[in-house]
Amino acid sequence: MSPRTEIGIPTIVRMKPGALDRLGIYLARQAYHRVVLVVSQGMGADLIERAEESLAQNRVESVNRVEVPDASFEAVTNLLTKLGGDRQAIIGLGGGKALDVAKYLAHLAKRPFYAVPTSLSNDGFCSPQSSLTLAGRRRSLAATLPFAVIVDTEVCLGAPQPLWWSGVGDLVAKVTAVFDWKLAFHTHGEPVNDFAALLSDASVFQFVSNPDRSAEGARRLALALMLNGISMEVCGSSRPASGSEHLISHSLDATSARPRLHGLQVGVATYICSRLQGQGTELIATALDRTNFWDGIRADPFSRSEWLEAVKKAPEINPERFTVLSTRDVVPEVAAMIDQDPRLQGCFIA
Repeated sequence: MSPRTEIGIPTIVRMKPGALDRLGIYLARQAYHRVVLVVSQGMGADLIERAEESLAQNRVESVNRVEVPDASFEAVTNLLTKLGGDRQAIIGLGGGKALDVAKYLAHLAKRPFYAVPTSLSNDGFCSPQSSLTLAGRRRSLAATLPFAVIVDTEVCLGAPQPLWWSGVGDLVAKVTAVFDWKLAFHTHGEPVNDFAALLSDASVFQFVSNPDRSAEGARRLALALMLNGISMEVCGSSRPASGSEHLISHSLDATSARPRLHGLQVGVATYICSRLQGQGTELIATALDRTNFWDGIRADPFSRSEWLEAVKKAPEINPERFTVLSTRDVVPEVAAMIDQDPRLQGCFIA
């Protein structure tokens, strides 16, 4: 890992109720008056109307409005060929697919990207990658961090409850990810960027101090997820945000008959991996318990056999990434946890 000589971080950050209705103000202040608006397919018309009304009131013209049905590299390059040279900024409004497409489009077009998530289901809205399919295969492609992060906490609180739990699950993963990173350092000398690791760790603690599903809790969750994205930019790696728990989730994505929300898979895997690591379990459990995360899992339990198979295959997802899963065959331990840990009861079916 070579030292980063230059990093990009958001210039504008607004996290408060009603931020969506001020979107046009945030663009006009930077003299961006001709923009592309990328939105999630099927998103509520009221949110799109609020965004477009704010743009119009501030003399910002939405030259192109694009609905995103899927997040693919091919879709982005197709949009790029139709993009006029006078487009001054790219706005991504909605969920992960719209934000990933808008972010990568802005990266290729070398235009500032305004990230406007309508839920807080993961840290992707402010990460240095876009998750896109390329020739049908899911890839994480390097992209530029947003110029602006606009989070309307009221809008995010109105998103379905499982998306909130997903965000919490993706956030607590930073505890096990940082431990795995340090484990790799102590085992075979993989360099650790201490500032990135500290930034990632600190974000979890600041959210756990008030994990309620409230306007303040949403602001804390959004801030924590944003800082995690920045931590990856700082070190040029996903190491501070993704470790053994993400390998299990990616393995589930590849093998499960019905993969679930990323953060729901990751949250359960984080708790399990913390027990394998012998650290961080109390902090992780506090966040998951106080947000009623487990209720969401029990409402739609995972397959025990699929999880054990995913744990077995997880190290093969990224063989170069050393984690606690690389140290031993952990499948028997995980099976015992699923069967005996009180928090996991009801979270798995045969």
